[in-house]
Amino acid sequence: MMARAPSSFVSDARLWDRLQSLAQFGATPLGGVNRQALSAEDTEAQLALVEWGQALGLEASRDDAGNLFLRLQGTDPDAAPVLSGSHLDSQPTGGRFDGAYGVMAALEAVQAILESNVKPRRAIDVVAWMNEEGSRFAPGMMGSAVFAGDRTLEQTLLVRDAEGLSVGEALAAQQAHLAHVLKRTLGHPVHAYVEAHIEQGPVLEREGYPVGIVTGIQGKHTFQVLVTGEAAHAGTSRRCERKDALLAATAMVQGLAAALHDDADVTRFTVGRFDVLPNAPSVVASQVEFSIDLRHPDSATLRALGAMVDSICQAHRGPCSVQVHRLSAADSLRFPPHMCEQAAAIAKRLQIATRELPSAAGHDARYLHKVTPSAMLFVPCHLGITHNEAESATPSDLAAGTRVLADWLLELAS
Repeated sequence: MMARAPSSFVSDARLWDRLQSLAQFGATPLGGVNRQALSAEDTEAQLALVEWGQALGLEASRDDAGNLFLRLQGTDPDAAPVLSGSHLDSQPTGGRFDGAYGVMAALEAVQAILESNVKPRRAIDVVAWMNEEGSRFAPGMMGSAVFAGDRTLEQTLLVRDAEGLSVGEALAAQQAHLAHVLKRTLGHPVHAYVEAHIEQGPVLEREGYPVGIVTGIQGKHTFQVLVTGEAAHAGTSRRCERKDALLAATAMVQGLAAALHDDADVTRFTVGRFDVLPNAPSVVASQVEFSIDLRHPDSATLRALGAMVDSICQAHRGPCSVQVHRLSAADSLRFPPHMCEQAAAIAKRLQIATRELPSAAGHDARYLHKVTPSAMLFVPCHLGITHNEAESATPSDLAAGTRVLADWLLELAS
């Protein structure tokens, strides 16, 4: 009798129930989650993931960058493992599926492989990467970047949040709750990496496809801009004497928006964070710090636009001073065609309709792509709404992506 494929053991209800359980950690009144990296809520989610994995006989381990792994052992202990997962952290007003789906889909896929009674040759690791979102500690994708050697652990541990707490301090606090989890060496050879994710766009839902094969990831450059002026009394200081950091910063933002504008509406320019000091109604602002998120699918164009940021800010600083710090510079990438073709063939065998599409958002697969053949699967999210408490997906679409993932992981591991 021919063995049943792991895809036939994927449980829509089990996957959905775990996602809803996970959403309770950091649940918001409007149905989303606030589960920022290395927070108490993030720790609770990691503890739940460890418990689910250990109940299946998976070996839990954690590296010095805070990346969490659940291992299904293979028959060849010397073979490099296959990795699959995403992240558990969220934006302050995030949704229930961004990141979390990729981790829960990998866990469900591994459970389906276990239930199929087929032993893979290579180990399969379910992974939850540390701080993908970058909402509390910038930049994002910290854990995967350190794992891949793109950032050093030392520089990452020094990054501080708005309250002055460092990544190193937050990691130590989280580790105290995860002391029962084995420690593993940071970074190791990987045979392949696959990440499942909600699309974060409207294409799949609009065109009626339950699964998308992701061809690559749009490039993204991020910056932190510090504008320094001088505090002064709002009633007594004359305009000609002021060093108003807020006026200078807003002039920079408007200058950047004008210079980076394109009629084709391809460039993505975002200032998502704006911090003002002393932030008092009757005091001229002495300091402003703001973020820049710049994206474009063409790497050469993105690099040219990014090179303009510092000079534009300098041109609009007025009597203030400005420092522009580049946080990250990731060019666009294309996933290996053979990986995409393998996923498409599996979906066709399962009679699941797919279409190819690029990712406009960044994902941990960006950094794994540098060290191992990597790829992504998308499933639809309602109206493309994401980074929003209204984020929504259907159990059937989530399960369809997981069925493709389950068979794909076993093929890669065998």
